[in-house]
Amino acid sequence: MNAIGGAWDWLTTRANWHGADGVPHRLSEHLYFSGVSLGIALLIALPPAVLLGHYGKGGALAVNISNIGRAVPTFAVLTLLLIAIGSGSDWPVIVSLVLFAVPPLVTNAYVGMREADRDVVEAARGMGMTGGQLLFRIELPLAFPLIWTGVRSAAVQVVATATLAAMAGFGGLGRIITAGFNRQITAQVVAGAVLVAGLALLVEGVFLALQRVLDPMRRRSRPGATPLSGVLNP
Repeated sequence: MNAIGGAWDWLTTRANWHGADGVPHRLSEHLYFSGVSLGIALLIALPPAVLLGHYGKGGALAVNISNIGRAVPTFAVLTLLLIAIGSGSDWPVIVSLVLFAVPPLVTNAYVGMREADRDVVEAARGMGMTGGQLLFRIELPLAFPLIWTGVRSAAVQVVATATLAAMAGFGGLGRIITAGFNRQITAQVVAGAVLVAGLALLVEGVFLALQRVLDPMRRRSRPGATPLSGVLNP
């Protein structure tokens, strides 16, 4: 209880919300690392995973390789990149977070495309749809929930894992935690952990809300509509 009370006192102290070590500045650094890393991971992972799922070739190998990436410790990758690239840029953190975000994106995108209702896909193909029309009007809308689940999972994981950047001397909310450890201030450590957990929960909520807004099947659905009419009609 003392640690929780101390964390509350730390969070409500105005001095901790100003300057280079203040919460807003550390939060902006954390969002920068997380946002850039997730954006790059999306560009790297989603297009090939979607196409492999569409054509049904090579996807199993890609998924297995991405799953191997889950077993590689992010901090170990960060350390190796620091040795190879140096600490003069943000790329060691960004690259390590990108590698961490890619596996759930690849796996969910490929599986989502392959698990799209084949009856609907075949019916659309029988209506004369081209490969591109099948991809964008049928398969992607049907696969969107699983693809977005991978995006949401990657976003939350990146936000939580970006805390490790502080252990290598970079910025982010993790610096609040490491500073608390260095000064042996338990309240600050707890406060930093609360901030990271709160940000991860906020990101989870935002992506859940975005899913409800962006899901093409949800926007096209109407009472009495069939799955096929839902994806064929705008």
